[in-house]
Amino acid sequence: MQQVPPGKWIDLGGYKVHCYQKGTGKITVVLDHSLGGIEGYLLMEEIAEINKVFIYDRPGYGWSDSSPKKRCSQEIVYELDQLLEKADVSPPYLLVGDSFGSYNVRLYAHYFPDKVCGIVLTDGLHEQGMLNLPLSVKLLKSFFLSGFIISILGATFGLIRLLGNFKVFELIKPQLNKFNRDSLMLVKQSFYHPKHWLTMAREIWNLETSATQVQKANNLGNIPLISIKAKTFFHPSIFTFFFPLKATNKIRNIIHEELLKLSSNSSQILANNSSHFVWIDEPEIIILAIKQILNLD
Repeated sequence: MQQVPPGKWIDLGGYKVHCYQKGTGKITVVLDHSLGGIEGYLLMEEIAEINKVFIYDRPGYGWSDSSPKKRCSQEIVYELDQLLEKADVSPPYLLVGDSFGSYNVRLYAHYFPDKVCGIVLTDGLHEQGMLNLPLSVKLLKSFFLSGFIISILGATFGLIRLLGNFKVFELIKPQLNKFNRDSLMLVKQSFYHPKHWLTMAREIWNLETSATQVQKANNLGNIPLISIKAKTFFHPSIFTFFFPLKATNKIRNIIHEELLKLSSNSSQILANNSSHFVWIDEPEIIILAIKQILNLD
């Protein structure tokens, strides 16, 4: 059964973006998702219990329309600021960026430092590693891109929805079973639509452009920043047997060293039981990081 959108739509000039806010507080926790994810819904209720939280479906995902603009960090940051203003969400913001979302929140903090009171990066990216990928990891990136393109057809003909109904997502990632059904459906339903996979392909195609754009955001002053580092990119399994895990994790070590240099007030939390998908594997660590910046722990 189709889920009812929990929030509202904001027109950004010819296309509408879905956003939702809940909870109370003078600071607003703003969530920006990974490439292809709207995983913030999995923790929306828990964050709202401790603070006000704002979530949005980047254009092309969830209930948002696709954007005619380039899917790169600079455009995404401009969209986000326009969205927050039109949605009447006043600063200060605590920005939480997951994976690719880390590029976006860094660039946002660079352009609008007076609006940002803290940053949480969950297994974030850094251009120092991403612009110097070894061939094996570049091939993995191309593999993902081709998979996204194929999945456009799968979603068009209802195959992805069928897989979702038969809980194949939960088979591949059993940790999904710990989330309540309604929150999980908010996430899964986005993957059933061709625009979701098309947007993933557009974002990964422009990933190097985003990495180049975010190079200017390498000095965030003393903004409190917590970087959460997962133990590995993928847990070894039959699904990841042929992936270059060693090379990928070597790049990740470089990335996480660089992330700690972004602010003079930075720290790292290790997610020792997590793959890259910290939101699913150890969501409690994200709550801990948010509480630390809000001085609630």
